[in-house]
Amino acid sequence: MNKYELALIVTAKIEDEQRAEVVEKCKALIERFGGTVTGVDDWGKKRLAYEVQKMKEAFYYFIKFEADSTVPAEIESRVRIMENVIRYLVVKQDEAE
Repeated sequence: MNKYELALIVTAKIEDEQRAEVVEKCKALIERFGGTVTGVDDWGKKRLAYEVQKMKEAFYYFIKFEADSTVPAEIESRVRIMENVIRYLVVKQDEAE
């Protein structure tokens, strides 16, 4: 099992419940493909480095998980089509951490 981190940037134009729902869907995806979620960091609303879809601010979430090497591709393919996610990235964590 490898350690990964899923970075999500969620639109600021939705309600709190909908944002929580997006994070829960991502956690459910990880578990559906055999991964285990080890933590979720909520960075809150931050200013974007550049305007994306006419938005200047968005909510940042970092979901840490352990999974097989095939899981990140499966997660990315599903997160790509989520309506309220404007950017995402799955990164493999170093073994030293």
